[in-house]
Amino acid sequence: MSKSKSKGGQGTPATVALTQAGADFTLHPYEHDANAQAYGEEAADALGVPYGQIFKTLVAEVEGGLAVAVVPVAGKLDLKAFAAALRSKRAAMADAAKVERVTGYVVGGISPLGQRKRLPTVVDASALDFPTIYFSAGRRGLQIETSPSELVRLTGAVTAPIGKNG
Repeated sequence: MSKSKSKGGQGTPATVALTQAGADFTLHPYEHDANAQAYGEEAADALGVPYGQIFKTLVAEVEGGLAVAVVPVAGKLDLKAFAAALRSKRAAMADAAKVERVTGYVVGGISPLGQRKRLPTVVDASALDFPTIYFSAGRRGLQIETSPSELVRLTGAVTAPIGKNG
């Protein structure tokens, strides 16, 4: 994998964060279908990547405010496990408009990197099973591929089993 500079207007706050950190990553653009409902599955299908290796970024409310969950697109977020990983009693999915305002990204293109405000982050432990993982680069139709350890390092994340099969 090589360091990729943004090309052709593909620069996003996430790619800027990776570049500034000197991280190794690869950008994978694909043609986004405006009618797609499942953005992660759409990306996996377009790029020919197993669903377990592409991760979606979800934002939930915990006692201390908003927090980010990074889980495989093939499954769902286990809110109890997510809350426990953050030492919180409970978690609930956050309102989409609030998430867009706080992160600076639109739903379906939320990246765990380059958000307006750094939020506590939990990456599902299954990410560590892969040499590289894919996640949104900050807009629909663009994925970042990098090592799970880079994502954990750059987000200050903890890893925990927070995903469950859909």
